[in-house]
Amino acid sequence: MATDAKARIAHYLSGFFPVTDLKDDDDLFKLGFVSSMFAMQLVTFVEHEFGVTVENEDLELDNFRSIGALEAFVGRKLAVVPAS
Repeated sequence: MATDAKARIAHYLSGFFPVTDLKDDDDLFKLGFVSSMFAMQLVTFVEHEFGVTVENEDLELDNFRSIGALEAFVGRKLAVVPAS
């Protein structure tokens, strides 16, 4: 079952390329869907959509490589956000 974060990520990506045939661990960069410019769009999307800050040390390709990696990254960032 897809998590809310996974569904939101997939929905965002579907605006740029077909995601219906992608597995959670398919490498978006190797498949040619994501360029370095689009990677920066992903960073902005993650920050705005999930209310987290992507720090310089978070800018590892492995955090953005696949839908599953993005979902896990968002989960880790949300787990350390202090409660209001």
